Amino acid sequence: MVKKLALVCLLVLLGAGLSSAAFGAECGKCTKPAACNDQTVCGDPLKKLGRGVCNAVTFPFEIPNQIQRTNNTDGPMAAYTWGLLKGVGMTALRAVVGVYEIVTFPFPLPEGYKPILTDPEFIFEDQNW
Repeated sequence: MVKKLALVCLLVLLGAGLSSAAFGAECGKCTKPAACNDQTVCGDPLKKLGRGVCNAVTFPFEIPNQIQRTNNTDGPMAAYTWGLLKGVGMTALRAVVGVYEIVTFPFPLPEGYKPILTDPEFIFEDQNW
């Protein structure tokens, strides 16, 4: 199931990445270049939509993800206490942010379609597959 969700997210993001060429909105060509950085593609509502769908679908995986991340940094006791609590909080946050980005994808909110969650932007982004 995780592989299927990851594949869906990958396909959505691939489509969004291809669509950025249609918008002609690379960071050097933004109407507000100060809102951009080297890693952000400005003016791309489809990337924002893909990010929102991916976050709205994969939010339940935050609990095991945060447990694993905490275990790697602080050990097993912290993982099953602090990691679990952090996972529950991040689950709710990722779900709300995902729905928000789906609803507001046509609008450049926040400025330049920047992601709200950045650590990581996508749940499986920091995994070593």
